[in-house]
Amino acid sequence: MTRKSRSWNVAVSFLAEGAAAWGLELTAGQLAHFARYQELLLAWNERLNLTAITGPADIQVRHFLDSLSCTLVTGDLTGQRVVDVGAGAGFPGLPLKILYPGLQLVLVESVVKKTRFLEAVVADLGLQDVAILAERAETLGQQATHRGRYDWAVARAVAAMAVLAEYLLPLCRPGGRMLAQKGPGAAEETQAAAEAIRLLGGGPASLHAVRLPGREEGRVLVVVEKVGETPARYPRRPGIPAKRPLGG
Repeated sequence: MTRKSRSWNVAVSFLAEGAAAWGLELTAGQLAHFARYQELLLAWNERLNLTAITGPADIQVRHFLDSLSCTLVTGDLTGQRVVDVGAGAGFPGLPLKILYPGLQLVLVESVVKKTRFLEAVVADLGLQDVAILAERAETLGQQATHRGRYDWAVARAVAAMAVLAEYLLPLCRPGGRMLAQKGPGAAEETQAAAEAIRLLGGGPASLHAVRLPGREEGRVLVVVEKVGETPARYPRRPGIPAKRPLGG
């Protein structure tokens, strides 16, 4: 057995065992998809700044398993419409698509070079019902084909909560939910964004702690249900939410 295959076997055990601990049984085909995804990520990372995480086990835990942790609050996403804002290298959207092939996924990434990577992964893995948009969230949220259309609007490591709320809540249908993956400061950040969330049509936020294997730093899933209409003036034009967060 080569060093590369040993490293992969160790890494995949973190992914498979971590997922199983959450009640997610990954098939051999799904594990093969994750293996190929990792190969493409590392190959493209040599010319694009996709990730600073390059160790096989770290990729499996800090990218793939971290993405799959979203299912602890979403449940089975089969048949659901999901938009991943600021998708970057595809997290959490593509791992969720691998797990639930029947979900309808839209990946939103404003950096065109990164969308080329996403297109390559989707084509290589033969994933269906995946749209990739080189667009700003603020622009998308004002388009009738996307505004108020999604069951889940998700984001990881994109912006502060008040800014994320302005990106995500306009995209959610009534009764849909936004999901933000956050770090240990999630409670304080969410509390500071409470007025912005209310203004944008969101209900009370719920926080769910997640522990990843071998990681001391905890993760938090912040979920907000869309309980009211988002006023037509939101989201504001590109760049304004980050420069002048609501409620700040």
